[in-house]
Amino acid sequence: MKALVYRGPGQISWDDVPNPVIQHPTDVIVKMKATTICGTDLHILKGDVPEVEAGRILGHEGIGVITEVGAGVTQLKVGDEVILACISACGACSNCHQALYSHCLNAEGASGIGWILGHLIDGTQAEYVRVPFAENSVYKVPAGVSDAEGIVLSDILPTGFEIGVQYGRVKPGDVVAVVGAGPVGLAAVMTAQLYGPSKVIALDIDEARLARATEFGASAAINSGDPDWKERVFALTDGYGVDVAIEAVGVPETFTMAVDLVRPGGHVANVGVHGKPAQLALNSLWIQNIEIAMGLVNTNSLAMLLKLVAEHRLPADKFVTHEFGFDQVLEAYEVFGHAADHDALKVLIH
Repeated sequence: MKALVYRGPGQISWDDVPNPVIQHPTDVIVKMKATTICGTDLHILKGDVPEVEAGRILGHEGIGVITEVGAGVTQLKVGDEVILACISACGACSNCHQALYSHCLNAEGASGIGWILGHLIDGTQAEYVRVPFAENSVYKVPAGVSDAEGIVLSDILPTGFEIGVQYGRVKPGDVVAVVGAGPVGLAAVMTAQLYGPSKVIALDIDEARLARATEFGASAAINSGDPDWKERVFALTDGYGVDVAIEAVGVPETFTMAVDLVRPGGHVANVGVHGKPAQLALNSLWIQNIEIAMGLVNTNSLAMLLKLVAEHRLPADKFVTHEFGFDQVLEAYEVFGHAADHDALKVLIH
């Protein structure tokens, strides 16, 4: 089969590799219909995730059709069309019993790490993929859900919702700021609406993404490159700052922005994947009674979000801006890696 293989920092290739095989009774083999590229894949290419070894097939998102099931799989069958969660969870360990799937303790990949596809084992940017713990890690695609809708349920929609909106404790009437209007930031903008905030303010330096943010439900869009960006945000509150600030970029400067925007007693939710440390000014923050949360998505909201997408309550297909064939995956990486130049959000590879 063909697959996208990581060869080291800055190096990927579309190569012939052996087909995956069942290794454990709870595995399934899936023939991929569609996959996509995540910002985390770009972090891998930059060398920010050194655990990814050369020779690894990348990708942790996808939709496909089951072609083979392990002996322990009883709730899935050959021919089922499924969405693959980016987190693989055994469902039986103590962490999984707390729905902390991102820290599944099973030894597949590494104990305590639920993100293994395209990280510690071969991933989804391939014609076929082995999916561990299938009955806890894939979701059947309801009738009428398109590939463009389903693909964002693997990762970005649950990530923006769980780590941004839920960890940020958004509640009715809140003023929410989302720093970074890329795919995950826009997922937070969209799913924040489920909790009835009074305002959602999107911040970015890309005017095209700010325009998209308003289409995704933002009530205001502010260019954070403008000298008065902070004053403009505060003017949309009572002068004390926002109730919830969601960081969705992953660089120290945007994390500091989020902390600077939140009011006393508010919440900061860091969603971005950081490649280097960010400074936390505890000397001035300790007295403000704010909460800072961060984490890796658990995908425990995937089933709920899938229902909303299937009922067209969340317009998830808006995320896909570019489509490519599997044999164009290197071109897809070029477009996604230079998203601002191409006005790209998510790329659908099918």
